[in-house]
Amino acid sequence: MDIYQFAMKMEKDGENYYRQLALESKVEGLTRIFTMLADEEVKHYEVVEKLSRKESNPQLADTPILSNVKNVFSAMRDEKNELFIDTTAASNSFRKACTIEADSEKFYREKAAQATDQHEQQILSRLAREEANHLRVMETLLEFVSRPEPGNWLEDAEWPHLEEY
Repeated sequence: MDIYQFAMKMEKDGENYYRQLALESKVEGLTRIFTMLADEEVKHYEVVEKLSRKESNPQLADTPILSNVKNVFSAMRDEKNELFIDTTAASNSFRKACTIEADSEKFYREKAAQATDQHEQQILSRLAREEANHLRVMETLLEFVSRPEPGNWLEDAEWPHLEEY
């Protein structure tokens, strides 16, 4: 399997995982976040597919995932709804997502360092940065569900680790 096929499989697996988390979530804000992350994985798949076909200058659209997630958290805080989260199951699921994102970031950084084409190197580096942003989102969610009272975390959250690079 070449790097493009591997990357496309990795992105498809990530999309499927986030869509599954969205389906399982009983919290509307978290469902929106997982759907955003799944949609981003689709965009990554598409750009990798273009790279594999050697299309000239494929582009990766800007996606402000961190600010979008921050907005969802703010809306969740403002709605003041009761949050019913199975924190054990969520922690396990979110840890798995963190591992997936960390592995994806590492993969793209390594492949960017090996790329001989400058445009491909830029795209792979950008994918690595986006995977790092996804990791930050999932680490934030993991922190959220790991607190003794997840709902109270929304009240005090500043989310400094959700700032754009």
